[in-house]
Amino acid sequence: MSKTILVIDDKVSVVRLLREYLTEHGYRIVSAPNGREALYVARHEKPDLILLDIMMPEMDGFEFMRTYRKERDTPVIMLTARLEETDKVIGLELGADDYITKPFGMAELVARIRAVLRRYSQGEITSEIIRIGDVVVDKTTRVVKVQDKSIDLTPSEFEILTALMGAVGRVFSRVELLDHLRQDAFERVERTIDVHIRNLRAKIEPDPANPTYIMTVFGVGYRFNDLDK
Repeated sequence: MSKTILVIDDKVSVVRLLREYLTEHGYRIVSAPNGREALYVARHEKPDLILLDIMMPEMDGFEFMRTYRKERDTPVIMLTARLEETDKVIGLELGADDYITKPFGMAELVARIRAVLRRYSQGEITSEIIRIGDVVVDKTTRVVKVQDKSIDLTPSEFEILTALMGAVGRVFSRVELLDHLRQDAFERVERTIDVHIRNLRAKIEPDPANPTYIMTVFGVGYRFNDLDK
């Protein structure tokens, strides 16, 4: 069954180009010209992935993310013509999984789509549950619970958490964690990991400012705390 991609962009020419190219690659495309209409489309179509422009009328991409992330954890790739790193960081903080800067090559876009969808849908062959303290991760169902309460994670946050929890006490560099996120890497930005770690701490830590689980190893990277020590 074809994966459904929601393209959110106010430029008709961009939507038409993406629709034609992605349809040729086997995807089903639905679209919306702004964030407000995209909320309606997303709620009814339940896309497998969203391509999200940032600069749009009525409701921009950031505001769409703020609203939609409260409802679903659908993978999101931002399409941005703005080069400021702060825009990319804001998008990642709001729950985007990847970004690509306009103008971009269509082959690169398809590769990124495939990589994000692969991370999102890839399940383990056998059930594997990791339990450390109050944090429980089921790698097969991709369910994460903290104190028996389900926590919604983006695909990228899930991959980072499972990598850290799967090797408790081991220090992962930012580059190593990037490798877990992106098998088809075109743009390697280590600060991306810091944003995802900050989001993870906000979701699983009792006190994100004084983390119990995800510890910073200054000058190196991050590790998951071995609470048994």
